[in-house]
This record gives sequence, C-alpha cells and structure tokens, in this order.
Amino acid sequence: MTKQRSVIIIGSAYPLRGGGIATFNERLAKEFVDLGFDVQIETFKLQYPSILFPGKTQYSDEAAPENLKINVSINSINPFNWIKIGRKIKKLKPDLVVIRFWIPFMAPCLGTIARIIRKNNITKVVAIVDNIVPHEKHFGDRFLANYFVKNVDAFVTMSRSVLAELETFDQAKPKKYTLHPLYDNFGDQIPKKEALAKLKLSEDYRYILFFGFIRQYKGLDLVLMAMAEDWVKAQNIKLIVAGEFYSDSKPYFDLIEQLDIKDKVIMHNDFIPNTEVVNFFCAADIVVQPYKTATQSGVTQVAYHFDKPMIVTNVGGLAEIVPHEKVGYVVDVDHKEIANAIKLFYENDPSSAFINNIKYEKKKYSWGKMIEVIELLQQEINKK
Repeated sequence: MTKQRSVIIIGSAYPLRGGGIATFNERLAKEFVDLGFDVQIETFKLQYPSILFPGKTQYSDEAAPENLKINVSINSINPFNWIKIGRKIKKLKPDLVVIRFWIPFMAPCLGTIARIIRKNNITKVVAIVDNIVPHEKHFGDRFLANYFVKNVDAFVTMSRSVLAELETFDQAKPKKYTLHPLYDNFGDQIPKKEALAKLKLSEDYRYILFFGFIRQYKGLDLVLMAMAEDWVKAQNIKLIVAGEFYSDSKPYFDLIEQLDIKDKVIMHNDFIPNTEVVNFFCAADIVVQPYKTATQSGVTQVAYHFDKPMIVTNVGGLAEIVPHEKVGYVVDVDHKEIANAIKLFYENDPSSAFINNIKYEKKKYSWGKMIEVIELLQQEINKK
C-alpha cells in the first residue's frame, strides 16, 4: 500500500483573522486534503506583539474552518519556541513543509524552524514568498530575509518582480513563478440589489470598491483625489472603502474634508469578516486598486471570483493579471489617470464584455496549479 504523502503548512491560519494570508493558507491546505495528502497547519499563538500590530485585534470571531487540522503553536518572538517547533516537525518527518513568508520580521522565527526541520534529511522545505522585502522598508530587512532564504530548499512566487528580487539573494536554489490562485471560498455571487440592501446602500447610486487593509502604499489617497475630479464628482458614483486602517487614518479623513467629497465616500473601516466579503464585491460595479507599489494582490483574485472588472495601477505584478481593456484598466500611478478610467468605464459601459473576459481569464487561477508547481520544486530538490 502506498504511504500517504504528508505536508505541514507553516503560517497564519485560524484563530488568527482571515485576511489574505490566513485565508490563502487554509484554502491551500484544503486543496492538499482534496488531493489525498495528510495535512496540518502550524500557526501562531503569537504572531505579532500587540505593540507592533496595527489593527484592532489579531483574532477571528468566526467559526473555525471545517476539516482542517490546525495547531496553534508558534511564538514569533520566542527562540526557545522556535527550537521546540522545529524539533517537533523534524521528528514527524513530513514529506513536505510549505512556509508562507511575507515580511522580514518573521525571518528569524521561520528561518530557524526551517533550518532545524531540514536536519532530518527527509523533509523538503518550500517557501511561498509574497514579498522578500516589504513595500514599507526598514533597516535590516535584507539581512533578515537573507537568513530565511539560506534555510529553505526552494521558492514559489506569485509575481515576477519578487522572483527577480529573490535572485539577488540566491541564484542556485530552485524557484518558480505561478499565478496567485482564485479566492473561491467567499461564497457564491448574490444579486446586486440584495448586496446593497445588506449594506443599507441606495440603489440610486453606482459604486466603486476599494477593499482590504489600508496602508500608505495602497494609494487610497489617489482614489479619493480621483473622486474629486470634476466629471466623477458630478456623477451618481460613490466610493466604498471597506477595510481596517493599518496606518494613520487622520490624513485620509482630512483629505476627504479638503476635497469636499464626504457625500461621495462610504467608510466601512472595521475588519471585514469572510462571511461579509460577498456583500461588498456584489454591491460594486468595479474594484479599484490604486497601489503605489505592489507585488501581487489577493484582492484581484477576489474580484475575479465575483466577476468584477478592475482598475489597477501599473506596479509590481498587477498588470500581469489584469489585462488592459480586457477585464479592466491598467493606469499610471496618478489620480487623474484613475479618474479617467472611472469615466471610461461608466461612459462606455464595457461591463458585459469585461465580465465575459473575466469568466474566461479566471480559469487560469487554480489551486491545483499552485500545488503542481510546489511538487515540481520538490522533485527538483530531490534530484540534487
């Protein structure tokens, strides 16, 4: 009888709040389970010290995901814990460990765990790397990231820019780029009328959606300025800002006052639970991602799931996954360009064509493809 293959995913997961990374890790685990793997997730009992966490709470009040084994075990700032977890997984001898890496702060913890695991000479360690250095850079980022890179076997990236940046750290270890899979775990689409009713929004307006944690690099200020441009301001168009502030909120509210667009902006600035994501996307006509820097974005994959056209800026990997004038618009990092894209969308009404193209385009973003790439890397490691 063939031995069941085993995989351990190390990264954020329930009871930490959904967000992009935890949701991704849980969905990846489900795909491994569906393919017959023995799967468990090792997540954090302390992910960030409270003083470093920019949001209101790190923990979810939603139900735990079904049929997933999640161990709440890792303390990101306790080296004794890293040694304990590393030794535990080393002893278990899983075929594969997948580590999610998104910020250099986690490098000492995750790098040390990986280094210990690999000493069993059986387990292969593959890192899924969102960013090797962050958008908001700090002293020591490269030093910390380099420590992590040294202690894993191979890498998956979801943007070509991150793949290129990884090459500046290491040119020998196997690396592959693949597309960010579709977030298909937020439920089915609902009628726009129903979504608007749930959000208590009027059917008399058309709606643009800015979704996700609000950080400076995500360019909320640009879309606010776009909303103040003459043509946009004169229309029955409102901007829904749905997401928790992870940077100072005052400059944004001040800007709204200065631009005199209070009646054009709807702020939902609490964390959006997974069960409510559907309402925001189905209420909107188009999703805007006015990022100033980027690698890839999970918001794009949620928009694809709900068949929503997009306006994105031409930074990082966004243009790679949002074909211009096919599923939306790719524009320069400039509020006038964003305003012009809004005007084109509402004047020309390309929604039907965009949605048809989205339905075709999103077939590329499968979780099976992500696992296929991870397994190919595992095979490359085994040949060395």
